[in-house]
Amino acid sequence: MVAISMLVLLGVVGLAIDAGLAYLVKARLNAAVDSAALAGARAVTTGNNEMEQRASAVGAAADFFTANIPNNYLLSAPRIISTTVTFKGGQAIIDVLADAKMPVSVMQVMGFESLSPVAAAQTIRNDLDMALVIDTSGSLSDSASTVRASARSFLSKFNVTQDRVALVHFASGAETDVPIRITARGFDRTTMESKINALAFEDGTASVEGMWNAREQLSLVPLANRSSMRVIVFFSDGAPSAFGSYLAFNSATDCKDTLGRDIAGTMDMAGATWGLGKMDKSEFTLIKENCKIYRNNAYAARNLPTWYNAHNDPKNPNDPARREFPIVGKWPREVTADISSGAGSGSAQYRRNVENASRNLAEAIASSARDQNIYVFTLGMGAKLKAGGDYDTDTGEMILKCMANTVDAPKRCQKPNQPVGMYCYAATDADLTPCFSRLASAILRISQ
Repeated sequence: MVAISMLVLLGVVGLAIDAGLAYLVKARLNAAVDSAALAGARAVTTGNNEMEQRASAVGAAADFFTANIPNNYLLSAPRIISTTVTFKGGQAIIDVLADAKMPVSVMQVMGFESLSPVAAAQTIRNDLDMALVIDTSGSLSDSASTVRASARSFLSKFNVTQDRVALVHFASGAETDVPIRITARGFDRTTMESKINALAFEDGTASVEGMWNAREQLSLVPLANRSSMRVIVFFSDGAPSAFGSYLAFNSATDCKDTLGRDIAGTMDMAGATWGLGKMDKSEFTLIKENCKIYRNNAYAARNLPTWYNAHNDPKNPNDPARREFPIVGKWPREVTADISSGAGSGSAQYRRNVENASRNLAEAIASSARDQNIYVFTLGMGAKLKAGGDYDTDTGEMILKCMANTVDAPKRCQKPNQPVGMYCYAATDADLTPCFSRLASAILRISQ
C-alpha cells in the first residue's frame, strides 16, 4: 500500500512540476504568436502584389516569433507550425499556429515522455482609405528634399493592393496630384513617388484648400465601397494664412479667366490673389500678376464673401445650396465682411479678417471630415508653429491639434463624440521621417 501510495504521490508531484513548466512555456508561446501575427499584419503592406506581401508577412512573423521565445526556453523546442495570410474583401487576415514540445521529468513514471503546448493567434488588418496632404509653401523650400523623402517613406508603410490613397499638395492653392480610386482597391505608389519628387515649394499657406481636397477625395468613394478606416494625414510647417474664394470686384470686367468667368483666387494676408487649384501656366500668371486685391492704392474687391465658395460652380459662386462653411461670423474667431481701403495692403482690418477666416475654415473642414467618421492625423514641422498669429493668440501647433481633435487640443475645439486623431511635432528636418513613421504606426495599429 505504501509503494502504491508513493507512485500516486510521485504522479501528483510530477503533474504539478511538469504542468507548471508547461504553463510557463504556454504563456511565453502565446506572447510569441501574438507578436508574430501583429508583425505579419504590419509587414503585409510590403510588396507589389499578394505573393510578395504574403512572403513579407510570413518572414516578419517568423522573425518576431523567434525574438520572443528563444529555442530551448525551459528545455522546450518552440516552432511555428503554419503562418497563413488570407486576402479577403479588402482585409488581410494573418493566422499563426505554433507549438513547443518539451520533455517531462517526474511524470515519466506515469508513462509520459513529453508535453506539447500549442498556441494560435489571428490578426486582421483592415483596408484603408487615406488622403495624404503635403504643404508645399515657400517657407519649406530649404527642407524640400527632406519633405519629399519623408513622404515617400510614409507611403511605403501602406499596402499597394489593398489600401486606397490620394495625394494632395497645397500652398496658395491646392492640387490633387493622384486621385483616390473610386471602386478598385490599391494605389499606384510609383506614380505618387514621381509626383512627390516633382513638387515645387513656393507661395503661401492655404491649409483650408488642402483639407477641402482631402475630404473631397474620401467623399468621392461610394458608401458601399468605402473602407472601414478612413484617414486624412495633413502635414504643414505653419499656421493657415490664406483661403480661396470667388470675389466680387468693383469693376465688372475685373479678374476674369480666359473664358470670361469670375476667378476663384486665394486671398492671403498681403492682399494678393493667387491661383487656386490646377491651372495652366498662362492663367496662373494672369492671376498672380494682375489680379491682386490691393492695387493702385485701393482695394479692388468689395467685401469678403459670407460663405466659403471657392469650389462652387463659377456660374453661380454664391449658390445658397452650397453654404456649408461660414466666413463672416463671431466664432471661433471673429470675421467681418469689410475690406478696408484706408491703410493699404497692410490694413489691419483686412489682415485680421483673412487670418481669422483662414484658421476658422481649416478647423471647420477638419471637423466636418471627423463628423463623417474620418480620422485626422496632423504633423507639424519647425519653430514657426510655436508662435501665435498676428491677431490670434493660437499657435499653429494649437490649430493642428484642433484639426486632429487630440486630447491635448484647446478645450474650445475638443469634440469627444468625434474620432480622436494624433499630432506629431518635428522640431527639425531630422525629426520629420520619424514623425511620419509614428503616424503610420498609429494608423496601422487602429486599423487592426
